[in-house]
Amino acid sequence: MTGEKNKREGGRHKRRPSRVTDTILVVVVLLCGILLAGNILKETAQRKREEEIRKIAVQEEAPAGALRDGETQSLPDMEPEEPAEYHSPVDFESLRAVNPDIVAWIEIPGTDISYPVVQADDNETYLKRDFEGNKSAAGTIFLDCDSSSDLMGLHSILYGHHMKNQTMFAQIVKFKDESFFRENREVILYLPESELHLRTIAAVYGDADGEKRRTEFSSRERFNRYVDEMTKNCSFRELPEGDVEGLYSFVTCSYEFNDARTILYAVRK
Repeated sequence: MTGEKNKREGGRHKRRPSRVTDTILVVVVLLCGILLAGNILKETAQRKREEEIRKIAVQEEAPAGALRDGETQSLPDMEPEEPAEYHSPVDFESLRAVNPDIVAWIEIPGTDISYPVVQADDNETYLKRDFEGNKSAAGTIFLDCDSSSDLMGLHSILYGHHMKNQTMFAQIVKFKDESFFRENREVILYLPESELHLRTIAAVYGDADGEKRRTEFSSRERFNRYVDEMTKNCSFRELPEGDVEGLYSFVTCSYEFNDARTILYAVRK
């Protein structure tokens, strides 16, 4: 009897670790579920805020005299007139009321990239802050503090996070694929008084060294050499003939190695 009792007690003792393990697994699964649900809620809230900003950005009415797609007008013979005043499709006045740091709106056809661009006195402010000033892991697309705010300097640098949900500048990394690059060559920057249509020339990845942030050059020749140096590691780059009027860098994190960056380069058409 004593032997049988010891066997039963020994069996109970052996089963206890299994029960503890099961309990730990349940707790881990629950915690993972809570974290996943939290991330989903954060991403949903982020996308909702982005859509709200896009709604604010859209002009409710087309400018007077604007043509709808596919329409034409026949005009009587008359003396040439000065170009019509530019009317931005982006409502910068309403956006400025939300955030006075706005300088542009970026759109890249062939991707989901369509966001306001801000500029602060430093490059830290908008890393973890959304367009409305709220704390956000996605941050905001921002122009380097050393770049010209009118985006007409020799080198304009824009940054955006590489988010796992493919928002912000995550889709910039697609341009490292040559076929995607060749099929998507345009970047549009809407400004309050004009718009810039850029042509992509290269996509590279590398480290985040300070030379990539250079915005001032002693001569046009040195600037042209800089453009050549920054894009030389792209096997399918297409540099324009003659001088480059302005270089645009669109920078995001990538994961080829620790602290790597992917940079899409474009120039004014």
